[in-house]
Amino acid sequence: MTIRAVLFDLDGTLADTAPDLAEALNRLLAEHGRGPVPLERARPVTSSGARGMLRIGFGIDPQDPRYDGLKARFLDLYAERVCGETRLFDGIAELLGALESRGIVWGVVTNKPERFTVPLLEALALRARAACVVGGDTTGRAKPHPDPLLHAVRALGVEPPHCLYVGDDLRDVQAARAAGMSVVAAAYGYLGDEGDPRAWGADAVVAHPLEVLNHLDSPL
Repeated sequence: MTIRAVLFDLDGTLADTAPDLAEALNRLLAEHGRGPVPLERARPVTSSGARGMLRIGFGIDPQDPRYDGLKARFLDLYAERVCGETRLFDGIAELLGALESRGIVWGVVTNKPERFTVPLLEALALRARAACVVGGDTTGRAKPHPDPLLHAVRALGVEPPHCLYVGDDLRDVQAARAAGMSVVAAAYGYLGDEGDPRAWGADAVVAHPLEVLNHLDSPL
């Protein structure tokens, strides 16, 4: 099945956002008299957003009575600096250019709320190039539900079998499968808590963004 559109997760797939999220966490920890969390500890949980950051920083989950207040403050701190140290992963710029040169549209489908997604993509000079941008609050349900991916393909006018999704988390594979599209796991990304991406059931696993180009012209 020829691929006509490629959709990307954002954190850990298109961009390395861990430094700015970790910086927001450490500012919050400092406000509470706690020491900082090293970036290498924060990086693996970045795809889980505030939930992952508060877990490693404060040892709490959403059921904790302190969670909502800490989450709101964490997000406010992050909003102040969404793209200080964030950078595209090596090879992403070349990959996007190659897709555009082939006439393949691309977009972003992320669980990151639009409040952060749009300014971040603008700072990375990608917003105007993306054919669609779907945040975690664009539809009623976020990944692993297929709704955000189905919303994206409707916006693009492309049927799911002609779309490829690229992500670095198990829920990305689950969402793509539920939406009826092909999916590639980005082994260079954060990978969450789910271990080996080769065990997620993706059609392919890539170690570098440019390897995605190998999966556009033939069935996965």
